Amino acid sequence: MNIAVNKTRAWKKLDGHYKTMKKTQMRDMFAEDDSRADKYTLQLENMRVDYSKNRINDRTMKFLFNLARECRLEDKIKAMFAGEKINVTENRPVLHIALRNRTNTPIYVDGENVMPKINEVLAKMRKFSEAVRLGTFKGQTGKKLTNIVNIGIGGSDLGPVMATEALRKYWAKDINCYFISNIDGTACAEVLGKIDPEETLFIVASKTFTTIETLTNARTCRKWLVDALGEHAVAKHFVALSTNEAEVRKFGINPENMFEFWDFVGGRYSMWSAIGLSIAIAVGMDNFEKMLDGAYAMDQHFYHSEFEHNIPVILGLLGVWYNNFFDCHRYAVVPYDQYLQYVPAYLQQLDMESNGKFVSVDNEYVKYATAPVLFGGAGTNVQHSFFQLIHQGTEMVPIDFIIPAISHNEIGEHHEILVANVLAQSEALMRGKTVREAAAEMTAAGKSKETVNFLKKFKSFEGNRPSNTIVLKKIDPYSLGMLIAMYEHKVFVQGVIWNIDSFDQFGVELGKQMALSILPELENNASGIRHDSSTTALISYIKKLRK
Repeated sequence: MNIAVNKTRAWKKLDGHYKTMKKTQMRDMFAEDDSRADKYTLQLENMRVDYSKNRINDRTMKFLFNLARECRLEDKIKAMFAGEKINVTENRPVLHIALRNRTNTPIYVDGENVMPKINEVLAKMRKFSEAVRLGTFKGQTGKKLTNIVNIGIGGSDLGPVMATEALRKYWAKDINCYFISNIDGTACAEVLGKIDPEETLFIVASKTFTTIETLTNARTCRKWLVDALGEHAVAKHFVALSTNEAEVRKFGINPENMFEFWDFVGGRYSMWSAIGLSIAIAVGMDNFEKMLDGAYAMDQHFYHSEFEHNIPVILGLLGVWYNNFFDCHRYAVVPYDQYLQYVPAYLQQLDMESNGKFVSVDNEYVKYATAPVLFGGAGTNVQHSFFQLIHQGTEMVPIDFIIPAISHNEIGEHHEILVANVLAQSEALMRGKTVREAAAEMTAAGKSKETVNFLKKFKSFEGNRPSNTIVLKKIDPYSLGMLIAMYEHKVFVQGVIWNIDSFDQFGVELGKQMALSILPELENNASGIRHDSSTTALISYIKKLRK
């Protein structure tokens, strides 16, 4: 039994320390210490993480590091890397780190070194992806397969979508990638309306090959293909990312084109595995492996670095500081790069599905907040949507800014303007603008005294709002691997601190179970299950409209 985190000595110290820090102004801390930025900046190769614009001082960080040590974070990190079964509710190890173990150091699960199997799948991915890219693996009519359609949901979709878009500049010139995840028929219809069956490869990503959304979409795509090219075309145009060979065969997919992954890899951590086949086809296996290399570099940094110099540890602890002491239960991630536009959506699943829990690993209800709500979008677009709330809303929202120093598309002054915006936003959030400063600014602009007095509060900014700035040299496969692995480990750190299992997702199940009971009623077959009056009335009304 672990001691509850809110009963630890460090937590109590942080609680008292918060009462001092909640009124401390960051602009004053910067004015008093010219070395503040250097002190609170970390560097890993070409990645720089500036966390100086936070409501912290040396005592804050000391207490947070003490909290991590009281929660035995170092032991938990070692346990994960050693293949221990830290997913306690499912009695499984957690080994996405093995998927990018680039030195092939043995990692054992139940006495078996898993690295040979992982390397076997990587080699199979290389052989197949190169055959598709070179056109030696052809469709039923002998045409090259240039349309790659990934059919999955959750981690089997969000990772490949995010990574392929982030690495769009590395796509083969004649390859197009599409993704179908939503059970809404529109998702299928929109993709199928754009592609030629003779030139299309479908990748069905489902470990059990029973996921209702994925298999429903796959069957729709199968019928579309068969209607156009005949039953025999299925084996030439479908591959499976699964472990259920019997169902894969029944679907008509050649088992030689089935790519395995394992129970020790959760869906939201799986893009490093065969789930990343669409990424490998789009950008080439060499680039896919560079992404693994970048993730491995972050893994090694996370495993070997002292907490005081450990990027994921510090980011995780800062999240705990705001979530549990400042009651900031919202958190934003804003990449200033169009290619990273799907990173916030990917991180939503990674963060909230991992740590949105209310029961501890000791089978006790927790008495403190766990995962915050994560949202975000690409800058500068979001400056014209939710940044009003970020700057002047009544609740403080910590934010991560991500920016590459070099754009893939250096057009005129575009990138300089983009960089200027991200740096200005972080400074403005920290500094703010007092009522007096707003008044002086309007007076200098020639506004009347009456206008100044009326508008000065409206034009003031509270400031003192925290942010981290993550600078990369360029968005390439290596830096993307580092970035995503950083967030994976950050989420793990917070799960350890909150004493929850970050690797199950039972919260996904209830709605799915209930949907299966409602489906027969929508199809005019009574399920025999009694619903509440609202659900019953809605079923009846929708059936009436559909008639």
